[in-house]
Amino acid sequence: MSSQCDDGWRLSDAMWARMAPLIPPPKPHPLGCHRPRIPDRVAMNAILLLLRTGMQWGALDATGLCTHSSVHRRFREWTNAGVSECFWHDGLLACEALDKIDWGWLALDGTMTKAPLGGEKNRPEPDRPRQRGRQAQPAH
Repeated sequence: MSSQCDDGWRLSDAMWARMAPLIPPPKPHPLGCHRPRIPDRVAMNAILLLLRTGMQWGALDATGLCTHSSVHRRFREWTNAGVSECFWHDGLLACEALDKIDWGWLALDGTMTKAPLGGEKNRPEPDRPRQRGRQAQPAH
């Protein structure tokens, strides 16, 4: 399928040319007889549609692209093969080569508190119920 019917969410020919080499060849069916697989590009378009819109897998049947079970099977197959990670990595390298990433604005996710059960306590024990602490005392 070419990008001649580009409706804004399908892969362009240029993008598909970069992605297609990352997709592993299909494994042969153990019995040698089965329905032909949907084309890889159709499956990738369906996966990207799901990711972009957040629709449910079952809603894919109404789009006319292919069945949700075929796409989900291909999604699992390609996820296990690392296709998304390779494509993401290649995209980052391409952006870096164009000087499009401002590394000064990037940060790792982290926290500024001590992890629960993270070793020795270096603070006083908190006040427990029925213990006198720095609480307001009742009037007599």
